[in-house]
Amino acid sequence: MRKWHLILLTVLALSGCKDYVWQTSEISGAMPPLEFELQDEDGRIVTAADYRGGPALLFFGFANCPDVCPTTLAVLAEATQRLDENIREDLKVLFVSVDPERDDLEILARYTDAFGPQFIGLSGDKQALTVLTRRYGSTYSYSKKDNDGSYDVSHSSAVLAFDRGGQVRLLIRADDPIDAIAADLRHLIIEG
Repeated sequence: MRKWHLILLTVLALSGCKDYVWQTSEISGAMPPLEFELQDEDGRIVTAADYRGGPALLFFGFANCPDVCPTTLAVLAEATQRLDENIREDLKVLFVSVDPERDDLEILARYTDAFGPQFIGLSGDKQALTVLTRRYGSTYSYSKKDNDGSYDVSHSSAVLAFDRGGQVRLLIRADDPIDAIAADLRHLIIEG
């Protein structure tokens, strides 16, 4: 009798994992799998396959961004810090610069390093960026250059979360509660 009781408790505990309710926006199947070929902040050509095996967050921005990017990345950094250290390293935050003219690899590396070791800067030419942003319904545009050559960049602010197999699972926004983001990331990492 006791043996069956333990088996029943185990089955109930395991089935409870499948009933997890996402706290950010669950969008499974709404977008194609993670796919790209870009240059990382160390100068290597990388593809999405280089980041398979662990969940990945995809965010488009630029290092000179005055508000959206540093706020969003700070929220993600805080959420990742709330994860147990032994699972945190499985997560990668892929920061794709939509301003390759100003964001050279050194700038990208310095920028992402400020948020933590899970953050990786990626860049590409205009054609690669256009293909990638269209693939994931993201937008970006540049204002007209002023007399000093300065310009503003407008861009989408959502973060896409992909599972270990590269399938999209979540849409995360900087205004989602940090505890909710951390809980969803923990589940995304642990569920495999």
